[in-house]
Amino acid sequence: MNKLPISADLIAEHNAAREAALAEDFEALGRKLSRTGIDIDAIKDKVAGFSVAVPTWGAGRGGTRFAKFPIPGEPTNIHEKLEDCAVINQLSRLTPRVSPHFPWDKVSDYPALREQAAELGLGFDAVNSNTFQDQHGQAHSYNTGSLSSTLEATRQQAVEHNIECIEIGRMLGSTDLTVWVGDGTNFPGQQDLARSLDRYLEAAAQVYAALPDDWRMLLEHKMFEPAFYSTVISDWGSSILAARELGPKAKCLVDLGHHAPNVNIEQIVARLHRFGKLGGFHFNDSKYGDDDLDSGSVNPHQLFLVFNELVEAELHPRDGFNPSYMIDQSHNVTDPIESMLSSAEAIAQCYAKATLVDRDALHAAQDCNDTMMAFQALRRAYTVDVTPILAQARLEAGGAIDVLDVYRTSQWRVRKAQERKVVGLGAGIV
Repeated sequence: MNKLPISADLIAEHNAAREAALAEDFEALGRKLSRTGIDIDAIKDKVAGFSVAVPTWGAGRGGTRFAKFPIPGEPTNIHEKLEDCAVINQLSRLTPRVSPHFPWDKVSDYPALREQAAELGLGFDAVNSNTFQDQHGQAHSYNTGSLSSTLEATRQQAVEHNIECIEIGRMLGSTDLTVWVGDGTNFPGQQDLARSLDRYLEAAAQVYAALPDDWRMLLEHKMFEPAFYSTVISDWGSSILAARELGPKAKCLVDLGHHAPNVNIEQIVARLHRFGKLGGFHFNDSKYGDDDLDSGSVNPHQLFLVFNELVEAELHPRDGFNPSYMIDQSHNVTDPIESMLSSAEAIAQCYAKATLVDRDALHAAQDCNDTMMAFQALRRAYTVDVTPILAQARLEAGGAIDVLDVYRTSQWRVRKAQERKVVGLGAGIV
């Protein structure tokens, strides 16, 4: 039996006051779309079938590399994180899966954790390993790297941790392991750049060999940070080469913030899909470099263009199309629940707009090199206000028409501040 955190009566009362206006907006948009041959209910059904995971670590305040500023009511353990994630999904009906991170989310009873999640209406997405931080009681430091460390004992420790994450994931019902390593260098000559990649591939192959038959290993690249001269898996090229070397269960994971400025990320999507290596997406936004800002807050048009390629790939799956979608943000100055509610909406909006693109007109313009009409096929879809479609899909699924209004009215954060322990000051990102 579900134990949803927000009162169903509160949501129903909120929706009742807004249903008439929503119906009017939905009908008006439906008439507009029908003039171009688009069935609004078909688009609504696609939106209703769309989902994106939320990360457990995103439920708490993040921070810069210098400081963290916690807020009252912030979750202090995985159980409280699941409660907050359940709020996001109950109101938005877009985030039914949670991505845990280990050892941050370690518990003694994983079947019980899976049961708690199910009672909150949640399942588990990809499990994430952590070999970029030293933990209390750890035998070997990762200050020389992890899977690419020059020290064999350190590499083996990193391999064993990733295999442990797979075993935990099996108990939680996950089928993906996300591997991001902070391995790299800060000085020229610090390490042999070729041999460090060899060591990574050798160690990653041991993790790959431990994958169950129905699992995937998602390789996440990052251009810089924490290392600022070189990074072992620094870009999509390194990622796809490593994935192809490891085998068919190894895929590439694209984080929107992990690129050089002005990189054409939508083209990367198309390339990875072409070679069957598009495994997942971490959604956020960036102004300067790896900012982990709220999705769509800075460049919503780029997010739409990314989804245009994702929808194109969905319609032409080649050898398969099943990417894992997750929000990955650092909420430094906002309530994390509000940020993820807002981001889930922005992501779903771009997905909905991408489904509105007249593919026949787009492809015809492309084939005859009519640049302006090809661009206009995208622009027409992007300028449509799809908020009534998303709100109607939420309403029919039991969510809230105005998610932020219900969340604030519920006083969830205020109530949790009275129940939960105070989170101490932090010196960094997590």
